[in-house]
Amino acid sequence: MSKNIVGRHYELSESIRDHISESIDGLDKYNLNIISSNTIITADSKTKKNVSVELVLNLKDKNTIVITQSDKDVYTAADTAFSRAEKALRRHADKIKDHKVMSFKDLGEEAEAVLEMDTEEVELVPMDLELHKPLDFEEAIDALKAEKKRQFIVFNDHDDLMRVMYKRADGKFGLY
Repeated sequence: MSKNIVGRHYELSESIRDHISESIDGLDKYNLNIISSNTIITADSKTKKNVSVELVLNLKDKNTIVITQSDKDVYTAADTAFSRAEKALRRHADKIKDHKVMSFKDLGEEAEAVLEMDTEEVELVPMDLELHKPLDFEEAIDALKAEKKRQFIVFNDHDDLMRVMYKRADGKFGLY
């Protein structure tokens, strides 16, 4: 992991650099592969009383965590920023841990693919043909205007090509 510690309008002492470097090393316990960390310490240009610590952590998979903390003392601001970063990293780690991808192997050995279907137990359900008759352009618009739940409708155009008409968010109709 690359560490970059910079002071803007603030002179960094070795003790501050060491403290921040040790705090950054403490973030590795979440095993999130932190690629780089940038810490920018900025003093208030007018009053020189407040110090702002900005912590930018670049994680693998293009995830970035940005923490900004201000305080009168640079150590307090840095400690608060790193505790907030730990909380954000812990939440991110929990989100990754809770994400489960199910595959066929995860179902176990007793799970089997259906290769043959028993045709004796197949039940046919008749459908209302009014719902599936070919529509023309005007009928498709009227059907979409009348429907509240349906968002799109498929119909045949003049060249017998299947087209899709859909409701847009602005109330107009789109056509594929």
